[in-house]
Amino acid sequence: MNFKYFHHHFRSERIILLLTLVLFVQTSFGQQQEFDFNDLSSFKNPGDSWRTAGNVFTDLDESNELKVVRGTGILVNDPDRNNGQDLYTEDEYGNIDLELDYLMAKGSNSGIYFQGQYELQLKDSWGVNAITSGENGGVYQRWDDQKPEGEKGYQGYSPRQNVSKAPGLWQHLEVSFKAPKFNAQGEKIENAKFIYVKLNGVTIHEDLELLGPTRGSSVAGEKPVGPIRIQGDHGAVAFRNMKITRFEKPRPELTNLNYKIYKGRYDKEPDYENLPPEAEGKSAMLTSDLNTGADQFLVRYTGELNVPQAGEYTFDLETPGGTGLIRVNEKELLSFRSGGGKTTINLPAGELPFEVIYSKFQDWVDPGLGLKISGEGLREYLISDQSGDFDKPVDPILVEAEDSKVLRSFMNIPGGEESQGKLLTHAVSVGHPLQLHYTYDLNSGTLAQIWRGKFLDATPMWYSRGNGTSVPLGSVLPLGDLGISVGKLSSKEQKWAADTTGRNYRALGYKLDQKDIPSFHYSIYGADIKDELKVINEGQGIQRKISVDTPVNNLHVRLANADKIEKLSDELFLIGDKEYYIRLDDTGREKPVVRSSDKGQELLIPLNSNITYTLLY
Repeated sequence: MNFKYFHHHFRSERIILLLTLVLFVQTSFGQQQEFDFNDLSSFKNPGDSWRTAGNVFTDLDESNELKVVRGTGILVNDPDRNNGQDLYTEDEYGNIDLELDYLMAKGSNSGIYFQGQYELQLKDSWGVNAITSGENGGVYQRWDDQKPEGEKGYQGYSPRQNVSKAPGLWQHLEVSFKAPKFNAQGEKIENAKFIYVKLNGVTIHEDLELLGPTRGSSVAGEKPVGPIRIQGDHGAVAFRNMKITRFEKPRPELTNLNYKIYKGRYDKEPDYENLPPEAEGKSAMLTSDLNTGADQFLVRYTGELNVPQAGEYTFDLETPGGTGLIRVNEKELLSFRSGGGKTTINLPAGELPFEVIYSKFQDWVDPGLGLKISGEGLREYLISDQSGDFDKPVDPILVEAEDSKVLRSFMNIPGGEESQGKLLTHAVSVGHPLQLHYTYDLNSGTLAQIWRGKFLDATPMWYSRGNGTSVPLGSVLPLGDLGISVGKLSSKEQKWAADTTGRNYRALGYKLDQKDIPSFHYSIYGADIKDELKVINEGQGIQRKISVDTPVNNLHVRLANADKIEKLSDELFLIGDKEYYIRLDDTGREKPVVRSSDKGQELLIPLNSNITYTLLY
């Protein structure tokens, strides 16, 4: 493996000099530690394979090779060149949320060990279909040399789906980790847990209990705290935007909880002194499951809230079919409000008077009482039971792509000119068994988005009355404000058309081949266009061929519109913030042009016969 340094010119406004390696930011949930990678001072004795960089690229044709631009802001590992060693944080952690971006070289392998014990695998798994615990996002196996061959590895967990991107593209990881818990004698009483792991916006693990350390653990025996350890002896990898949020504050607990039940409808709080309860007693926790035998009632809980540590706390009360109220330390946090609500207050330490009221007056709604508490250094938790079906979940209507699938629906495309995105009313989504899919907009002849992973959730479209939309189930790449794919430019300075208005655009539908793969047809500027898309290279990309039967002067294809487009070679371009590649396969000897656009830059090429290119993602 080789690292190559080269000079690269940056826009001056994009260079931000930071003076410290680690920033601490107070949030409403915990103390957030930000690693800006100006140097390596927050790590213990970093080996020579680790360095900082200003930018980094990979070569899709070379294994374990990264090209590095000198600078800061990115952490890079080069194990083959400098005897790779694992990297340990100076700090040790218990309950945390970890968030970062990482970038793999081709064929590379790394991992993140939580508390130095539990490995989440990082690997180039681009286009891999048979995913295991050893692939990207997997929880690595535990290991026992005493077991028979073939059984030594056990309790490894594969990701739910493979949403891994191509080498050289930034991938986003979010992990919520719960540390193991020990009693006063040092005995483990609760296992560690991944509350969730999200890769590129998709949940790949959830509520996953870790019964013990994974193979390669560097610490003897589980402990309440430990460092973050990044594997450094396997392959070339880069990191940026690393954030750790600690959750170390002890939970407030309810004690001496009593309840009283009053039957009837209460739109406001009654005078309890002159109203005898129908029932009363003690309770171990807040619940609406008190067998009241009535559709309309009010339940009043009183007790003490034991707050071990002073600070700011947020209370989130849910009271379906009615209203609710919270008082803590004789202060009213929520007045009678339909459905409950959320409020924040500073509380002193100690045993504080506590009161919750739930008034249910809608006959047709099932009773339910939910109360969650969170705060600075305190991960949100449920202090009530889970009685009540707040969200009324339904069985999802999922569309799988065992073979080619075509589904017409409305589709919400993220981003766009407005932050809320854009609703396509004539969307055609095409699924492929290699788990790379796309949405095509018949209204503009535009490739709107691609995604990797599972195909579609059609529940919003088909459940009950429905709203006509379907939702991608994988990691979605919106393709920006493309406007139209084929346009006409009478000069180099002419702006690209934002839509089909005045372009004589007419959608002609699509045709299916023998494998049910569609080709799209439309006319624009008097030219007849055929647009063909197919998944190639074991699901590594989507190849697109745009053909014109009746050429018109000055026709162009807009291949990309992004804040930044970097030319890596005559045929390969890196789009946006290392979001995807465009590879030119057959241009008919036409030359691509990168020019400025309202969004930043756009990639154009003349269209005289046909253009073939591939989106690698």
